[in-house]
Amino acid sequence: MPSGLVALAVGGFGIGLTEFLIAGLLPQVAASFAVSEAAAGRLISGYALSVAVGAIALTAATARLPRKHVLVGLVVLFVLGNLLSAIAPSYPVMLLGRIVAALCHGSFFGIGSLVARSLVAPERASRAVAVMFAGLTVANVLGVPFGALVGERWGWRAAFWAVTVIGLLALAGIIACVPRRAGETPPTEPAAPTGLRAQLRAFRSGQVWLTLVATALGYGGMFGAFSYIAYTFTEVGGFSSADVAWLLMVYGVGLVVGNLIGGRAADHDRDRALVLALAGLTVTLAVFGLLAESDTASVVLVFLMGVFGFAGVPGMITRVTDYAHGAALAASANVSASNLGNALGAWAGGLAITAGLGYTAPLYVGAGIVLTSVLVMTVAAHRARPTGRQARESVVRR
Repeated sequence: MPSGLVALAVGGFGIGLTEFLIAGLLPQVAASFAVSEAAAGRLISGYALSVAVGAIALTAATARLPRKHVLVGLVVLFVLGNLLSAIAPSYPVMLLGRIVAALCHGSFFGIGSLVARSLVAPERASRAVAVMFAGLTVANVLGVPFGALVGERWGWRAAFWAVTVIGLLALAGIIACVPRRAGETPPTEPAAPTGLRAQLRAFRSGQVWLTLVATALGYGGMFGAFSYIAYTFTEVGGFSSADVAWLLMVYGVGLVVGNLIGGRAADHDRDRALVLALAGLTVTLAVFGLLAESDTASVVLVFLMGVFGFAGVPGMITRVTDYAHGAALAASANVSASNLGNALGAWAGGLAITAGLGYTAPLYVGAGIVLTSVLVMTVAAHRARPTGRQARESVVRR
């Protein structure tokens, strides 16, 4: 494994920790700044909104700069944001720190995915992206318990100091291990679009838009169900509140496994792997709704929910960047699409509960949303198949 990939994975781990650990620290933060639970919750929603905005804005603003330099700048921004959170004297400063740290999130994974795939042979591109995202998936497993443990022993500020140190390690690794021209187009290949206008032209591709829509719907369905999974466990499955933490870790382990399997499968047959991952998630969510009262089934199904939910991530990113001819803005737009899907899915799941349909309703709503993603991805895969004439010409060339 190239050392540059390890450095990117460490960066992904730090960014993932920043996103997830706050959930275990909200009570302490709220008490420290004497704000309500709702105000403390804006430290989460404000972060998510900044991710969606920053992914597009920063990628567009840095389009002409060398990608390694952009990654270094993004990690510096991440370190500064977490440092600001660690020393924040007031709630507004804390919120500002969260926003600053979040701005780098989408661009890091968008541009980082292009750098990651440039470090390996083309047939291993999706696996390279999966390695980078492995840091994020591991952070999903450890983020909440890490924040809760560190916060309980040394206070919530210590958790942000720890993430700041991880950011500095990632910064040193990227500077030392990522090649200077990583992520840039080799001289033997057509140059990737760099200017903003050229990158926007990549969005003329119908395949780019189909991939973005499939990403938003796939994520939306999964997170529409996941947002209310604690209620499903306790109100339907009969688990105690204390059980929710380890059940969420089971889900996180599923994310790690799905990410690695999905990267390998996408390198073998990407469109087929994406359709199967989304179809598997649809079935998992629907069956989960039927069997949520069973303890054993709930544990197995929440694990599979993580596996199928993240198995499509590496393939979706390599797919959108391939059809966008390497445009970094398209890769970052894929991250924004997933965050938009998260918000819409959570909203739809909440509507189902408010309508009195019960705490299994978000699972069925999620299954319906992901089924739509399966249909979109199937259309995209069908349109991407070469016509009979193209296939014959390809055989002749070989």
